[in-house]
Amino acid sequence: MLKVGVLGAGHLGKIHLRLLQQSEKYELVGFYDENHENGEKVAKEFGYKQFSTIATLIHAVDVIDIVTPTLSHYKCAKVSIKSGKHVFIEKPISNTVAEAEEIIALANEYKVKGQVGHVERFNPAFKATKDMIENPMFIETHRLAEFNPRGTDVPVVLDLMIHDIDAILSVVNSKVKEISASGVSVISETPDIANARIEFENGCVANLTASRISLKNMRKSRFFQKDAYISVDFLEKKCEVVKMKDAPEVPGDFDIILQNAEGVKKQIYFSNPDVEQNNAILDELESFADAINNDTTPIVTLEQATEALRVAYQIIDCFKK
Repeated sequence: MLKVGVLGAGHLGKIHLRLLQQSEKYELVGFYDENHENGEKVAKEFGYKQFSTIATLIHAVDVIDIVTPTLSHYKCAKVSIKSGKHVFIEKPISNTVAEAEEIIALANEYKVKGQVGHVERFNPAFKATKDMIENPMFIETHRLAEFNPRGTDVPVVLDLMIHDIDAILSVVNSKVKEISASGVSVISETPDIANARIEFENGCVANLTASRISLKNMRKSRFFQKDAYISVDFLEKKCEVVKMKDAPEVPGDFDIILQNAEGVKKQIYFSNPDVEQNNAILDELESFADAINNDTTPIVTLEQATEALRVAYQIIDCFKK
C-alpha cells in the first residue's frame, strides 16, 4: 500500500479523503488544508489526521494528492516533486501552460510519476465505448450545468469544457490545426457560456458547447465515424452505438435498410454496450497506484493534461479576439 497525503480539504478534497481511506491500494496518512479552521473541522468530523504544514505531510508519504484551488497546483506540485514524491493533481493541471510544462520537466528530473484528474476518462459509459471510437470525423459535445458559485472564479472552458477537450484529444489521433470560439459572460466576470470548434489536421471537426447557467444538467458527447455513430451520456452513464454494414441479399422482416442515391444498401443495427458501474474518482486514484507499483504510464499523463490546457487557453484567446 502506498502512503498518501491530500492537500486541500474542500468539497472535492473531502471526497478524495473518503475514497483514499476506503482504498486497498493506499494508506491514507492525513491531509493539509491552508484554511486551518476548515482543516480542524474536517479532522474532527471524519477523524483524518491534520498536518500543520505542507512539508511535514510531504515527508510522511509516497504520494501527494493535490486537490487545492487551481492557482496553487503548481506551487504544491513543485514542492512535492522536489521532495521525490509522486503527484496526483486535480484538473486542470495548473493555472498556465508554462507552469504545466515546468511540472513535466520537474517530474522527469526527479523521476517521479504524475497523473491529472480528468475523471471523465474513467466514466463507465466512456470506458465501454472508447475502443469502438475509431477515427471519428465529427464530434459534438454538450456539457451544461446549473449555476453554482463554486468554480465561477475561472472561465467555463477551464471549469467544464476542459473535460470534453481532454476526452476528444484522447480519441482523435491527430494534431489540432485550427480553433475558433465565442463566449458570453452573463453572471461571472469570465464567460459562463462557450462554444468552440476544433479542426484537426486529419479533417476531424469537434464542436463543443459548455454552460454553467443552464436550467438542467447535461453531459453528452456524440462521435460520428465511417459506418458508425456513438453516443455517450456521461451524466446518466449510458451509451448507444449505431452501426451500418452491407445489407443482406434477403433482409429480415425487422431489418432496417437504407439505400443511398447510388443504390448501395446498408443495414442499420443498434447496440447498447454493457456499462460496468464504478466510482470514477476511486478508479482514477487506484489506476495511479497501479502505474506507480507496476512502473507503467499513467492513464492521464501530465503531458496529455498540458495539451488539454493548451487547447483550452487557445479557445479563451479566441474570446479576447
